[in-house]
Amino acid sequence: MQRSTALIYTLFFAGAVAFVLANIGPKGPGAAVAPSDAGADADADAGPPAALDDGDAGPDAGGDGLPGSAAEPAGRSDAGVTLLSGEAPPGLPAEAPKRVRFGVVLVQYRGAQGAPPTARSRDAALGLAKELAELAKTDFKAAIDKGDKGSTDDLGYIPRGVLEPAPEYELFSLPKGGVSGPVDTPRGFWIARRIE
Repeated sequence: MQRSTALIYTLFFAGAVAFVLANIGPKGPGAAVAPSDAGADADADAGPPAALDDGDAGPDAGGDGLPGSAAEPAGRSDAGVTLLSGEAPPGLPAEAPKRVRFGVVLVQYRGAQGAPPTARSRDAALGLAKELAELAKTDFKAAIDKGDKGSTDDLGYIPRGVLEPAPEYELFSLPKGGVSGPVDTPRGFWIARRIE
């Protein structure tokens, strides 16, 4: 009886996560569409929609962009597919967990899913993400407070195969309590902390 109850709760939670991933993010024309499976075309513009709230890009946003000015290209074709070095992430080791519980600091930039048109440039976002990654190693809560709306200390559990290759590699390679460096995703830069 306990196993069936646990299975029901697990399925309910997985359904709730899938619902959130399917319903958060831009929905207008030109919005990125999630691939139908984890092995989808690596050249697609983006992976699954954000599990994070849409929102403003924080107090540092818009320093070099004004409404009506030329915007950066919408998204990056390698966001979430490659590491910051430009290389494809290696495969996960056999001992990597099947699911993890994690928190994330979000740093949005112009062209990322859910980012406002006045968001900071990608280069400015990367600079801020690097600063916040250093802070997150000693005080993750303070880094969350300085990150953009959607940053949270606990997003709950996520199974392998949901995220794009780069954030999945970074997150599932972390030890418990470990904090990643910045990783580019279609939603902006993430600094992830593995809780369990």
